[in-house]
Amino acid sequence: MGKGRVEAFSDGVIAIIITIMVLDLKTPETADPGALRSVIPVFGSYVMSFVFVGIYWNNHHHLFQAARHVDGRILWANLHLLFWLSLTPFVTRWMGENHFAPWPVCLYGLVLLFTGGAYFVLTRTLIHHHGSDSELARALGRDVKNQLSLVSYAVAIPVSLIAPWLACAVYVLVVVVWLAPDRRIERVVRPREG
Repeated sequence: MGKGRVEAFSDGVIAIIITIMVLDLKTPETADPGALRSVIPVFGSYVMSFVFVGIYWNNHHHLFQAARHVDGRILWANLHLLFWLSLTPFVTRWMGENHFAPWPVCLYGLVLLFTGGAYFVLTRTLIHHHGSDSELARALGRDVKNQLSLVSYAVAIPVSLIAPWLACAVYVLVVVVWLAPDRRIERVVRPREG
């Protein structure tokens, strides 16, 4: 099967996720600049989630550039990822509106953990489909960065119930680590395009 429809569908779902998140931002009821203080937590959670979703979009794009074709298992693995990503607007809003209270931060972390796990499943499903000696398998390797992210989320989740700001700091740290471009797949795709 070709991969174009998977990419287009995923791009559309991710665009809708980001749109829902921005629509959840409510403007203050007055024109007083001091009223903006009340939306800082919601805006902060939006920024973190926007970058989080953007990183997944970027990595998803690169992943499917390296893939040559898909099968039914890959379609389901991709839907699994999109399911967890689609919960991002809900947990983002709940966390922001409750000023980073413990339970919303905990649920946010669970969504991050399951999204990261779903991405890992998608990469392994693609590697299985393309073969362990494929360009994709060589580019991803053991994917230590993703595994360390999952461990970080797993540690931060119970911490969030005691120190939610510390858990958020871990979530932000993971985001910062992923902001550095992952050149592994680009190195594989570039020679094929040239």
